[in-house]
Amino acid sequence: MKKMMLAALGLFASVAATAAPFTWPGGAQAAVTLGYDDALDSQLDHVIPQLNKRGLRASFYIPINGPTLPARQNEWKAAAAAGHELGNHSLFHGCSAKGPGREWVLPHRDLDKQTPAGVQEQVIAANTWLQSLDGKTKRTFTPPCLDLKAGGQDFVTALQPHFVAYRAATPAMVTDAAALDPYAVPVYFVEGMTGEQLIALVEKAAAQHALVNLLFHGVGAEHLSVTREAHDALLDHLAKNSARFWTDSFVNVMENARRQQPATMRP
Repeated sequence: MKKMMLAALGLFASVAATAAPFTWPGGAQAAVTLGYDDALDSQLDHVIPQLNKRGLRASFYIPINGPTLPARQNEWKAAAAAGHELGNHSLFHGCSAKGPGREWVLPHRDLDKQTPAGVQEQVIAANTWLQSLDGKTKRTFTPPCLDLKAGGQDFVTALQPHFVAYRAATPAMVTDAAALDPYAVPVYFVEGMTGEQLIALVEKAAAQHALVNLLFHGVGAEHLSVTREAHDALLDHLAKNSARFWTDSFVNVMENARRQQPATMRP
């Protein structure tokens, strides 16, 4: 029994030794990334002005068939110049048409009818197009609908050299640098949440010294939306508590997080 207890304690010590808690710039308690998908009008009309007003930076995932393009392309360039990330969301926002709620997926954009190589070409082309807007060579990727297969086969693994990280996993707090997979970073879908619920999420991250990713679409309009009041309550909380919350683009936060990983885990 004594030997078993000692072995268990040794295993616990080994696990504890491999855990790598994050440290965030300025001694912040948590890193918060705000991501906005689909290049919507409400993001240009409301979100970016509200972020800029508070000195906060975020990531915007832009497919080239987004509703604000090409008419408002110069405004996306201005967003990038202000420090926001223009993230990759593929060329045409292809998703799997399988399952409930996917009736909107057009047949020619159904990932189940495409090949991995074809989708990979589109994602790489989207990087080139985004670089023409912002001049950046480093960015992150959010697979539309978080679908990771084309024609039933993985298409995202081969794309890893082109990106710092992916938002591509189910909701969770990220607390351990040693366990972090940059290409399967959890993200919270926040549609319909109140300001109190959004603030509770970032406070949970602070309590765990974690990284938390929030995924928005419409703000006060469009689809999968939150109200402007809820959104702005969160921004107010982050701005008023900027010493506790490091709020930045996903690419910046993930570059910081990857530097904290054990050397054997870095690419």
